[in-house]
Amino acid sequence: MSSRIIVAAALLLAPALGAPAPAPQVTEPASFGPDSQISASPQSSTTGYRVEVVENGYTSATYHGPYTGTPTTIGAVPGPTTLAASIAPQPLNPTATYYNSKGVPLNPMPAPYTPAGGLGTNGSLPRYMVESDFDFESIALGLYQEWIELDLFHDGLVKFTDEEFAAAGLDAEARSLIEFMADQESGHATLLTNMLGERAPKECVYDYPYTTVREWIDFMQRLTRFGESGVWGFINHLDSREVGQLLAQSIATEARQQQIFRQMSGLTPMDVWFENGWPQSWSWTMLAPYISYCPENTTRLAWQNFPTLHILNNANINRYSPNDTAQDGSENVGPRIADPSVSNITASCENLNVTGYGCGPSVAHNKSEPLSFPGKKVLFQWDAPGQAVGPNNSYVTATSASMPKFVGWSQQLNLTYSPLTMTSNNTGYTYQPEGFVYGNDGIINGTMAIMLTDLDLFVTPFNTSMLNPHIVALGMYQAG
Repeated sequence: MSSRIIVAAALLLAPALGAPAPAPQVTEPASFGPDSQISASPQSSTTGYRVEVVENGYTSATYHGPYTGTPTTIGAVPGPTTLAASIAPQPLNPTATYYNSKGVPLNPMPAPYTPAGGLGTNGSLPRYMVESDFDFESIALGLYQEWIELDLFHDGLVKFTDEEFAAAGLDAEARSLIEFMADQESGHATLLTNMLGERAPKECVYDYPYTTVREWIDFMQRLTRFGESGVWGFINHLDSREVGQLLAQSIATEARQQQIFRQMSGLTPMDVWFENGWPQSWSWTMLAPYISYCPENTTRLAWQNFPTLHILNNANINRYSPNDTAQDGSENVGPRIADPSVSNITASCENLNVTGYGCGPSVAHNKSEPLSFPGKKVLFQWDAPGQAVGPNNSYVTATSASMPKFVGWSQQLNLTYSPLTMTSNNTGYTYQPEGFVYGNDGIINGTMAIMLTDLDLFVTPFNTSMLNPHIVALGMYQAG
């Protein structure tokens, strides 16, 4: 089918040769929703234009690629002042004393069938707006995530032909499902924009790592992993319970997307009993390298970008025998944290109709040879801080930690450590630990966060961010 060009906004003059490609034009909403309780103050249009390419009946932005300009702003957005280098640990909240040994309500009920307690249950009118800097920065990060998903889900539909999808085992119905998931992201972006107001971040231009359908699907299962886990990590810390309610209703959809992309990748759709929550700086570290540049005056974020931890023998999900994955990092398509496995290999499981070894799209697969296992030697290389990343190369990776001593494995309800053996200043290895959450539920599985730390600090799902000052480098491990 021949391409058609649709101009979705006023077409301005093309930039001079050698300048960065134009930023997408985002239409400002006329209002921020009936429940936002603020008046809309749309800003003037951002310089640039948004052009959509229609191919195979699908639309995508015209440009995806690296940023080639010079950043005008450097670093995470600061506050008026910073009060301390880190947040000091505190004892248990003295009011956290409730325990019910009788199994019946202990306090007077405020209304029939209404047990005492809860937040936002006193009849006050809900206000669906962020209520603090923490809320604003968290939801703004979520909106950056929704924008890239909206673009990414469309991009592969345009990029690859019907024949390429068929060769990857995905038919027209599968493509229709992915298009529907892209439509979901439009709604999610609208919701988060409404809850932020006029300074909500805009859609950006992105730089993707894939060249095949398999790599596109694999990249999406990784990207939705940190998109989902990044919300579970902060949602119950939000000051606005109303915002948390709506966010939960959107992130539940994202969880379904991640499961579907795992199925399309030939991975087990569910391999854990509990999903893991990550601090905002973890998900921002993983997301930022894929954002090429953003429109001028786009709202910036306050979160940290950690140096990248490269897992040199991260299992290739496309291999008949994943433990034959090369040991030098060459079976990831690139050096960024969530880059997918190389799909063009000879010993592929993609079209293998052998129970326990095939990895084509399926409702479920059982692996005769797992992607990882307790005792596996895992090889690392990590970057020094000070690397330019993210939109317009305007953020800088940083760490406050000293020399790494431990490997932290964040999955399910646990943050588990294993010792790091250094082999040079920026290389080392560990052995994948064994452990169980409950029963036979192994702690380490799925697509998960892994990090080098200078301390084996005890943290739990509600205070994982206390570990941030001790993280040397952060990566993504494909355990199952």
